[in-house]
Amino acid sequence: MESRRERDRRPIETEQEELDERVVDITRVAKVIKGGRTFHFRVVAVVGDNKGQVGLGIGKARTVPDAIAKATDRARRAMHAIPLEDTTIPHDVVGRCGGAQVLLRPATKGTGVIAGGGVRAVLEAAGIHDILTKSQGSATAVNVVQATMDALDQLRWVEELAKERGKPVAEVMPFWRRRQA
Repeated sequence: MESRRERDRRPIETEQEELDERVVDITRVAKVIKGGRTFHFRVVAVVGDNKGQVGLGIGKARTVPDAIAKATDRARRAMHAIPLEDTTIPHDVVGRCGGAQVLLRPATKGTGVIAGGGVRAVLEAAGIHDILTKSQGSATAVNVVQATMDALDQLRWVEELAKERGKPVAEVMPFWRRRQA
């Protein structure tokens, strides 16, 4: 019998490539109707290729396996690329969703993923290996994961920012990258 942690990190093979599929949260939800309550399961899943692409999916169904299948399918369809700088992100960013707020800060090589719960699942599926994070506000799993995705969506390449601002790349480049160069 495999543990829940091993099951959540099990990679799935597709036709083209291997994707890292992780179930972040499974919650039982109820709908009150005339005859009483009907129960369903809501699943939050993250799918990534560990090379800079990640997607988030939420699925609801009467049974857990059906909800997992829906969530992972939606996550696969929602996959998009995020800018990576070697093994970390190009700059600091704050993502928000509802009452959750997630700060992502680049880290030097060898730091590891300093994150917990849903934030760690999203970042590892995206292929980020060195990063510092801080989750503030609400600890609701859905909002924390969506805030993390919001933060990743805000990331931009340093060259892109320099071009927009009309400045040289060295002036826009974060201080920690200047030290390494």
